[in-house]
Amino acid sequence: MTISQSELDIEWTMVVDTGGLAAAAAALAKGTGPVGVDAERASGFRYGGEAYLVQVHRQGAGTFLMDPVGIDDFSPLQRAISDAEWIFHAASQDLACLAALGLVPTHLFDTELAARLLGFDRVGLGAIVELLLGISLEKAHSAADWSQRPLPEGWLEYAALDVVLLPRLRTAIAERLEEQEKAEFARQEFEAVRTKPEKPRPEEPWRKLSGGHALKTPRALALARELWEGRDALARERDVAPGRLIPDSSVVAAASANPRSKGDLARLQDFKGRASRSEIDRWWAAILRGKTTENLPGQKRRDPDSIPHHRMWAQRSPEAAARLEAVRPVIEAEAAARSIPLENLLTPDTLRRLVWRPPADRSAESIALRLRELGARDWQVGITAPIIASAFVDLP
Repeated sequence: MTISQSELDIEWTMVVDTGGLAAAAAALAKGTGPVGVDAERASGFRYGGEAYLVQVHRQGAGTFLMDPVGIDDFSPLQRAISDAEWIFHAASQDLACLAALGLVPTHLFDTELAARLLGFDRVGLGAIVELLLGISLEKAHSAADWSQRPLPEGWLEYAALDVVLLPRLRTAIAERLEEQEKAEFARQEFEAVRTKPEKPRPEEPWRKLSGGHALKTPRALALARELWEGRDALARERDVAPGRLIPDSSVVAAASANPRSKGDLARLQDFKGRASRSEIDRWWAAILRGKTTENLPGQKRRDPDSIPHHRMWAQRSPEAAARLEAVRPVIEAEAAARSIPLENLLTPDTLRRLVWRPPADRSAESIALRLRELGARDWQVGITAPIIASAFVDLP
């Protein structure tokens, strides 16, 4: 029988200042077992990826919803729960914004990642809570603007439910990991997520413009760069997501059109967004900079470690294409046999990099070494290295 969200009796304590955090930390330190942790951001609304709510639940302590807007120092919370296992659902989405607050786990359990390793078709929190706990959740506020204040009561209930059920869900998932002999796989995956280094900021972030690949000339690229940088400066100043000022498509449209005057820019139908006309002087100034600069960008520099797209391999390297054609089906079959998604058994990028530049002797040991260099975990290497070595036999 499925229990609806409305039938659950959920209580939480709102924490809005340093004193409240100290009391919450003291209670959580006295609790037992792992700690359910979640964070809510305002992605798509605010400039950065900061947390605007932190939720923590622990047996014997209760549930606490913490407002970072009024709390300068989260170190009491870090000290209170640092030795406990932190349970997340999709930890990779929350670790960065929590680390910015000084909240860093020493051990974690990721229910979403574990559900993938178990081969579940649907791995959203609502889906696996209903499947394993028989509770139907209303997932209505996941894309909300969590920076607004005050937060509606319904949103707070949603936020509390995101952590209240995590310890029970962890127990149910851990049992299934043991049954499928995947507990060690999960442990290694959790640690890889926890220790994954932060991605460095790209040298030219403007090149990540959606649709920017359509811009081919140096002058068009210069226009896009200046518009992107002007938009980024205004977005940072107003603390608003850049795309809410003008979307990427508008930046690309203006750079492609190369308007001759401010009026031409204002009349450009594809130049849209809530600040497209109110900040027209700013955008025209950016276009003038792009028109006159001598610092013209070329096409994006190729990463020396990059490899060609696999669809081009037949022309670029028939031998590599033959290796990929031989290896991919056996890896796919192994993933299916183990009820593990292919990308979790071995990411397509890792497989392609190995196949493009295989070790000279093609032995399982050498392949294992190369897979580890590419970031594969021990459990992945143990399963896939012998399979790949066998598939490489008699191949160029």
